[in-house]
Amino acid sequence: MAVVIDGKQVAASYRETLKERVAELRARGIVPKLKVVLIGDDPASHSYVRGKERAAEEIGIDSQVLRFDETISEKELLDLIDLMNADEEVHGILVQLPLPKHIDESRVIMRISPEKDVDGFHPENVGKMMLGLDTLLPCTPHGILHLAKTQTEIAGKHVVVVGRSQIVGKPVGMLFLNESATVTYCHSKTADLGEMTRQADILIVAVGRAGLVTADMVKPGALVIDVGVNRVEGRLVGDVDYEAVKEKASAITPVPGGVGPMTITMLMHNTVEVASRG
Repeated sequence: MAVVIDGKQVAASYRETLKERVAELRARGIVPKLKVVLIGDDPASHSYVRGKERAAEEIGIDSQVLRFDETISEKELLDLIDLMNADEEVHGILVQLPLPKHIDESRVIMRISPEKDVDGFHPENVGKMMLGLDTLLPCTPHGILHLAKTQTEIAGKHVVVVGRSQIVGKPVGMLFLNESATVTYCHSKTADLGEMTRQADILIVAVGRAGLVTADMVKPGALVIDVGVNRVEGRLVGDVDYEAVKEKASAITPVPGGVGPMTITMLMHNTVEVASRG
């Protein structure tokens, strides 16, 4: 029976460290400040942003959410980002995705100053991550790495990543590679997915397809990190057949309550990092 990795508990512990760092910064007259731009009425986006607001308040970060109707133009949004880039009191800028169809997400991401890109999506930060240089790391991949480190040594392990998204799949593999793991990427064109996943010491699944990974696809004793969030018959479930796989794995993240809390915590981490550089 696998150890269930309590993401809420791990996140809470890490936030205590962040609270201490923020208290030290405030004692020096530095107040970490995060600006979040929320556009439209997407329920999931609103839920995520509320979670970010609560985390910021808990840690002592000054967080402000700027809410706009879907009719905001791309130019208006880019002009707003320019103002926040120029504001020395603002340490972190986050534009909540997805954006309305008339706004180019890539252009928005590129417009945010790399030094304030607390999502870790700017190409400059992605490039530095690829090179193993100090930078602002993407929040979900960073959170996954932190969770894995609570369970095992990373160096020398075979990590199999199922999924190749820009936000999770691609960067999480690179973070583990930077920790001296051997990394294999799998995706929709992989010929025999089960053959690949059964080789994993650490299996990371980030596809968005409920129950994709079944127990017969998991190596006994593997560490399984489920990043998927799917709604099935009114319940949130992951990409892994949780009940069956937890009988074979050494440790597993639940959905919800696994990776999600770490994503928000690493956003706070990045904001504190930027403030500390000042």
